[in-house]
Amino acid sequence: MALEHLEFLEEYREDNRIEAKRAQGGLPRSLWETYSAFANTLGGVILLGVAEDKGDGSLYSVPLFDPEELVEEFWSMVRDRSVVSVNLLREEDVQILKNGRNEVVAIFVPRAPAKDRPVYIGQDPYTGTYYRRGEGDYRCPRREVEAMLQDREALSKK
Repeated sequence: MALEHLEFLEEYREDNRIEAKRAQGGLPRSLWETYSAFANTLGGVILLGVAEDKGDGSLYSVPLFDPEELVEEFWSMVRDRSVVSVNLLREEDVQILKNGRNEVVAIFVPRAPAKDRPVYIGQDPYTGTYYRRGEGDYRCPRREVEAMLQDREALSKK
């Protein structure tokens, strides 16, 4: 999905497929929980340089210091197996879009194929696997992680 401008941003709300992060101080740690959650659930888009209005929940862009540097740091980290278990993204899945005078980094995270689930952060799938529900990212219960690991194992034997 290639976009040049992020129009109508204010019409969107955070939900099970959209996550907004200010990211004005660099990549937020919670980015990786959302990456894991989207990959293990339905997929979604993470918007860096976007904040949520406390009143009505609408989204608006905020200035990012150096969007290109954020993108470089993201690529470096998503390819690092000690940060996240698998990189599911292609080059076109990470884009810098315009919203008015601000630039927004959009990271389009697909749902991971069963052979790659669970997608987890860190070294331990039992503590680093997340799923998405509503606007939130939640740690997967142990039984769900075990079910994903069993599915993956069964697929590898085919």
